[in-house]
Amino acid sequence: MDTTEGEHVREPESVVEQAEPDVVPDTGSGPSRREVQQAYRQAHRHPWLRRGTIALAGCLVLVLVLGVMAYLRFNSNITRLDVSKLLGKRPIITADKVTNLKPLNILVMGSDTRALGTTEFGTIADAGGARSDTTLIVHLSGDRQSAVVISVPRDSMTPAPRDCKDPNSSVMGGPVRMWNANFSLGGPACLIRTVEGNTGIYIDHFMVLNFLGFQSMVDALGSVEVCVPTAVNDSYSNLRLPAGRSKVNGEQALAFVRARHNVGTDGSDLGRISRQQAFLSAMVQQATSSQLLLRPDKLFRFLDAATKSLTTDPGLANLNTLRDVAQSVAGLKPAQVRFVTVPVEDYPPDHNRVQWTSAADALWKSVRDDAALPGSTSAPLPKPTGTPTTPAPVLTIRPDKITVHITNASGVTGRAQQDGGDLKIQGFHIVASSTGTSAKGGVTVGYSSQYLQAAQTVAAAFPGAALVKDESAGSVIQVTLGAGSPYVVLVPNRLGKAPLPIRKAGLTTPTAAVTIAARTADSNICVK
Repeated sequence: MDTTEGEHVREPESVVEQAEPDVVPDTGSGPSRREVQQAYRQAHRHPWLRRGTIALAGCLVLVLVLGVMAYLRFNSNITRLDVSKLLGKRPIITADKVTNLKPLNILVMGSDTRALGTTEFGTIADAGGARSDTTLIVHLSGDRQSAVVISVPRDSMTPAPRDCKDPNSSVMGGPVRMWNANFSLGGPACLIRTVEGNTGIYIDHFMVLNFLGFQSMVDALGSVEVCVPTAVNDSYSNLRLPAGRSKVNGEQALAFVRARHNVGTDGSDLGRISRQQAFLSAMVQQATSSQLLLRPDKLFRFLDAATKSLTTDPGLANLNTLRDVAQSVAGLKPAQVRFVTVPVEDYPPDHNRVQWTSAADALWKSVRDDAALPGSTSAPLPKPTGTPTTPAPVLTIRPDKITVHITNASGVTGRAQQDGGDLKIQGFHIVASSTGTSAKGGVTVGYSSQYLQAAQTVAAAFPGAALVKDESAGSVIQVTLGAGSPYVVLVPNRLGKAPLPIRKAGLTTPTAAVTIAARTADSNICVK
């Protein structure tokens, strides 16, 4: 209806006015107008920050989902094969006293099976079954400071289990058989038993990789560089390379490591092993380079290819185990990885075959004992702890209260008895001496926690000795004499006054009877 003049018509408040907190009446109770205004401004401050936080959270979720998917994919790629019930009686291994890690031995077998779902590598009709085309024993030291990769010639003639399906059929008394035939007869289990029976080396894990897997791994890396002294034109493998360095793809790489004709001057299996070791050196350099680590796409393809064509024991098939093994050797540099070949000679009944020489025994012993390769440079002597300004620990335990066991790993006959006699003169009790091996030089003094002070007294008798906590030592102080060990000296709190015998210098360095040739993973690929 019409309004009369003078009446006030109340206009509706705008939406903005209704929303603005500065028009809210102050009733005197609840939040003040200032507090409401501050809350409003806080709620509407930096909307880009809220959006950025949401985006970051979204990215983290995406990365997590992709990581889980990748883990599940890689884990499902691996084929598991449990052969534990077929291995029979096995060797015994012990842990490293410093790291408490056991040395790790992994048997790597390259299968030449043609049952791959492709005719790219030939057909089953061409070559039925599967043979161990390449056999590598990878030894990781207990202290994880070195790795040795041992190539076993496939033409080696060695004793083997008579019946690969019978775990009680041992190598001892078994027939002499060509090495790669064992894989054909009984798969990984038969070859593991053959390795352990002939070498005394405990095989912790095994891996079987086929042609397709090897080729895919190289392709995932992009390429790997190889080197040949002269141009190669091999009609058997279709490998064609110019003289010198070349970058090869997966197909070419497979031909390169398998070729036995028209490559180099040695067409034997030994010549092929030499090329394989050079190629593996290049592959280690490529795979450990920052290029792979900084390219997630390449890394994913490499891991996918590596696991997709891999058959392992259940213990190694878990990606967590593979990760733990990888992390334990993450600090290894290519120079700390060595490639060697089992020393062989002609096999008299058949000169197309080979047999292991006596030098192979020294190689296997070094692996069993987790020691340096025969003939290699000994580890440097441990340096005394502290500095000249740091006083030596006060010796609080008398020698006659200390029991010592000495192990001679110096390579010098009689050192344990000699040093034991020198300690007895000063009042120490010597319970036993034995012969062992050590990859370390100098003297190591092992002790359990409550006998640290006794160990300090013993260490004082060996200048530069390294103290190593070893809870299994119990009440006995364990002394290990490594290469280049110093002679015993008088300790300040000795008993008696009898002098120590005068020891002639020059008798502490053993003569290496055997030298195993090795190449490191950082070697020039053009040098054989």
